[in-house]
Amino acid sequence: MFDAATTALLRAVLDEVCGSISSHEIGAKARVASKILEAAAKGETSPESLKFVGRRALSEAPTMWR
Repeated sequence: MFDAATTALLRAVLDEVCGSISSHEIGAKARVASKILEAAAKGETSPESLKFVGRRALSEAPTMWR
């Protein structure tokens, strides 16, 4: 679906956005990943924009995920 460079960017953004959450918070990380992938599928490839999307998804996650 994505080329290697875009995949690496998406991984880096996900790791940065989710760096402060516990590795046990799988639901929150999955939500963030889903929103980042959704934005990338719509053509968004700016690291800053993808981080914004990821942070917004994390902040909107149910409290039990944070």
